[in-house]
Amino acid sequence: MEQSKQSDQTDLPGATPFAQTYFHGTKTDLKVGDLILPGNHSNFGQGKNARYIFLTGTLDAAIWGAELARGDGRERIYLVEPTGAIEDDPDLTDRKFPGNPTKSYRSTEPFRIVGEVSVWKGHSAEQVMAMKAALQKLEDEGIQSLNDG
Repeated sequence: MEQSKQSDQTDLPGATPFAQTYFHGTKTDLKVGDLILPGNHSNFGQGKNARYIFLTGTLDAAIWGAELARGDGRERIYLVEPTGAIEDDPDLTDRKFPGNPTKSYRSTEPFRIVGEVSVWKGHSAEQVMAMKAALQKLEDEGIQSLNDG
């Protein structure tokens, strides 16, 4: 009969074997072990310091996050683990995609970076321009993010 030995990896703070891993798209240069914290300038809405941070269970939604992020840095997709509770992102789940098929969530608790997706294919320049134009139209019409509150 085989015996199993627990890996030293499970003794690391926050290590959660078989936990759901989520994605976070950004233009910020971070490294494994870093925490993503709320309070940074929002990429959407009024652009004020964000109460929430966002993650997704789909690579496509994370790619959009990276492509639409403000700033001049390289687009990046991080694998993250939430350190606290997460909830549906109301901008997407209530306004656009009932049932949350994009698996988009928000939290006021940090996310720990556990890896980076190094190879991924972004959307076409035309798709990104169309999305940015649609977001600008919402802003021009005074439709604010539910996450600005």
